Amino acid sequence: MIDHAMTTTAFALEGYRTTKTLGVVRGVTVRSRSVIGTLGASLQTLIGGNITLLTELCEKTRADAFALMLEHAHQLGANAVVGVRYDATEVMAGVTEVLCYGTALVVARV
Repeated sequence: MIDHAMTTTAFALEGYRTTKTLGVVRGVTVRSRSVIGTLGASLQTLIGGNITLLTELCEKTRADAFALMLEHAHQLGANAVVGVRYDATEVMAGVTEVLCYGTALVVARV
């Protein structure tokens, strides 16, 4: 698996040179809120502040999409991913797609 330290939002990895570009890789996950989670989040909005139930759901969803992206890159033979980005789209009420994508590279230490 690709080490988290071998990923960046920049388009180059400091201390490494690109030996091969393998193309765009992505990880997609689609999540829905549970009825209990929705009720709990609604109650949290009444008192204000951080809505921890939704924060945890969002964090887990992004982490899952990131892991899927790294798995895709690993399958292509990459050892690094640059230009990492996230995108999210509500595909229907209460259902969100999270996409994590970047460019898979084979890099060598300079």
